[in-house]
Amino acid sequence: MSFEVIKNFENKIAEFFGAPYAVAVDCCTHGIELCLLYQNLSYISVPKRTYISIPFLANKLKIDLHWRDEEWLDYYVVNHHFKPIYDAAVLWKRNSYIPGSFMCISFQFQKHLSLGRGGIILCDTKEDYNNLKKMVYDGRHPDIPWREQDIKTFGYHYYMTPETAQQGINKLPEAIETAPRQWVVTDWPDLSKMKVFNKIEGINPYLQTR
Repeated sequence: MSFEVIKNFENKIAEFFGAPYAVAVDCCTHGIELCLLYQNLSYISVPKRTYISIPFLANKLKIDLHWRDEEWLDYYVVNHHFKPIYDAAVLWKRNSYIPGSFMCISFQFQKHLSLGRGGIILCDTKEDYNNLKKMVYDGRHPDIPWREQDIKTFGYHYYMTPETAQQGINKLPEAIETAPRQWVVTDWPDLSKMKVFNKIEGINPYLQTR
């Protein structure tokens, strides 16, 4: 199956959300991670109620984690300088892209466009699209065999498979015609109270399991 199907899927999703460009990824969390890395951010700001993989990015990337109380709906921003990055995992609304931002959508099995796994980064410049696309594909240009490239930047193995993209294309018309579930903030627990985020400084974490 050709990687052209991924471009086709990206174009269809960008058109639905009203964004100039879309970069397909293997999951929404990785999309947010790439946007944080791309802008070299030193922190992530997260509502206390969200999916746990998002605050976990702070530990993974060795950046600061800022909690906040927020009654968010459909999406929330994770940084307050440079270009905004939105966790829009549950968003499904035509022409809802916010210009001048990165918006990360999820296609995990519980989401409206349910592909089992997958996500997309919406953006509005060709430069951002090209750079993020290379980051998704191990630092290489996806249209050229990697052995034929002199790869100049680090990348990550976060690409969407052609099979997942084709499934997305097949399911997209029905998803567009179907009303999405309206998620509310209480669908998630207060993560800031969980033990994993409240380890005692100076004590071996492997001993903090009781």
